[in-house]
Amino acid sequence: MGQGTGKRRTREEILELSVPLFAEFGYYDVSMRDVAAACGLTPAAIYYHFSDKDHLYLEVVAHEFREKSAALLIDLNDSDAPWVRLEKFVTNLAHLAAKDEVFLRLIQWVRLDSEEKRQQKLAAHVLKDLFLVVHRLVTGLDCRCDPYLLSMSIVSLVLIPFEGRQIRKFMPGYRPEHDQPDVLARHVINLLRLGACQHHPAGE
Repeated sequence: MGQGTGKRRTREEILELSVPLFAEFGYYDVSMRDVAAACGLTPAAIYYHFSDKDHLYLEVVAHEFREKSAALLIDLNDSDAPWVRLEKFVTNLAHLAAKDEVFLRLIQWVRLDSEEKRQQKLAAHVLKDLFLVVHRLVTGLDCRCDPYLLSMSIVSLVLIPFEGRQIRKFMPGYRPEHDQPDVLARHVINLLRLGACQHHPAGE
């Protein structure tokens, strides 16, 4: 649909239609005109809802994280043992990464963004809440690892294999089951249980 048709869209619809654009091309290669064209609106209609591209981009990422957070946090009961809750989270994240290519690509672009002020806003207003969930999960484990570093490591251990799944297929030892989210989730949990998260008495 072309611009200037008189079509009205809600703010939520604009965010939904903007997600694939930013996931495909990143922040720098998407203009407000591109967003307007994807929405079938004029640029003025986009600016009515969003003051500039930074504002739109931050809201797009926030919108996508709100959509996915519920799936990541499902079945995380406080009454469960810490390892059980962590395993559920890792499994949920693996399934999300395996099935949602758009979300995975958007996360890649967010990580590659070089603008510090925008990164600060993303960290403070979008990413922090989910990071704190992981931080609380690992803090409950019986281990002496740095919770900050361990939280970052867990997310990377899950996401990077899916981000590189196309090239992984050509690496020695690849098997199709390596693409299954449950297989990867079990692998990550086993690594954590047998490695960095083993409890060592003080002085060892």
